[in-house]
Amino acid sequence: MTAAAGRVEPSGFPWPLILHAGLCLLRLPPHQFWQMTLTELSALCGGFKPRAQGFDRAAFAALMAAFPDG
Repeated sequence: MTAAAGRVEPSGFPWPLILHAGLCLLRLPPHQFWQMTLTELSALCGGFKPRAQGFDRAAFAALMAAFPDG
């Protein structure tokens, strides 16, 4: 957010997004939501899933062979 005199103010914690994820998407009861830590909420939202790794040359060659560009 931009304040007067051209200074940039910090946007703060994204409470609307966190509340929406916990109460609407995960449908947690309010008492359970407020007892959770941010780490627990992150885990429930998929924050600890292993990230996809890039292709090595052999995997890329196999993909190219399976789906040629015609």
